[in-house]
Amino acid sequence: MVDFLIQPWPWYVAGPLIGLTVPLLLFLGNKTFGVSSSLRHYCAACMPAGISYFEYDWKKAGTWNILFVAGAFLGGFLGGYIFENPEPVQISSETVTALREAGITSFQGLVPADIFNWENLLTLQGLTFMVLGGFLVGFGARYAGGCTSGHAISGIANLQLPSVVAAVGFFIGGLLVTHYLLPLLL
Repeated sequence: MVDFLIQPWPWYVAGPLIGLTVPLLLFLGNKTFGVSSSLRHYCAACMPAGISYFEYDWKKAGTWNILFVAGAFLGGFLGGYIFENPEPVQISSETVTALREAGITSFQGLVPADIFNWENLLTLQGLTFMVLGGFLVGFGARYAGGCTSGHAISGIANLQLPSVVAAVGFFIGGLLVTHYLLPLLL
């Protein structure tokens, strides 16, 4: 069983499981799915009264989301430390060549250790990637009214036009950053 869990799952298994998430949520009476909205529920559960944005019945509105994020953290821990796949992430040879030309040499783990490590955190490149990048992801998720999983899985399945626009924007932004900004930062 452990050997099965540490291997990457093929698209024809993982895709339908993700796709079945929305019908399952609808069956359970919940129409939303995403990570970024959970932060509001956590704050509503922990913040003192007096802030109107957090004054709502978070137990009714957000229990599913809170459990989902807790499960994502647990799954990330289990996948990263307990069931860690010793093989490097499989990426195309063209991508490896392009990354090597940009100075990336380490392809072990989920992210390049040349960029994402504690020693690099206090460099301009590290601050840009990890601190500024993290802030922009959080700001973008809040500004877009949800994260990629919320818009692309739940919003589009609920036929919400803003989610289609947001998902298209995520992809366009990712392509622009990959092809124009990332080469400048590396």
